[in-house]
Amino acid sequence: MHLLVVLVLLGAALFGAALGALCLAEVNPPPVSSESGAVIVLGCQVYSSGELSPQLELRLQTALDTYRAHPRPIVVCGGQGEGEPAPEGLVMREWLVSQGVPADDVIAECESMNTRQNLGYACALLPDGVRRVTVITSDYHLPRALALARDLGLEADGIGSPCRPEIGFWIKNHTREVLAWGKYLAQKILPIK
Repeated sequence: MHLLVVLVLLGAALFGAALGALCLAEVNPPPVSSESGAVIVLGCQVYSSGELSPQLELRLQTALDTYRAHPRPIVVCGGQGEGEPAPEGLVMREWLVSQGVPADDVIAECESMNTRQNLGYACALLPDGVRRVTVITSDYHLPRALALARDLGLEADGIGSPCRPEIGFWIKNHTREVLAWGKYLAQKILPIK
């Protein structure tokens, strides 16, 4: 019984430390380089009605503001999840073009189903010679996305769009991200895919 209590306390302490590290990393992202040759925007849910989820709209607004400040190619990423009327990448591209971004500057990646695939598939769509990119995703997701981008050989900086302010949303997504970091680290240490 004592061993179980110790393990539960150790697990809680590790989770708390990981959550604290995540929060610290999300509020202290690396500086964004003006030499970035492209922007990669990671996907998020599209409702069955075709409407953007609030979190996806925040990511796209951040991408639009970034483009207006420094125009360069944008790769928008995301396949078609269950209940989505179209691939996220296609919906994201249409939104950016409707906001005035030239269609030739927005490349849709429509096959990926997770962050690792988002970034890996986006690499193949980058303009020739571009290895320095700016990744845009939600603030809680940015530290891991940057780690994955660097694993792929990209020189990556990033901009985190704000997280929805509801406490339930914050807790759910930060808890999920801590667990995703555990998976990421396990994949780096262990020979699993």
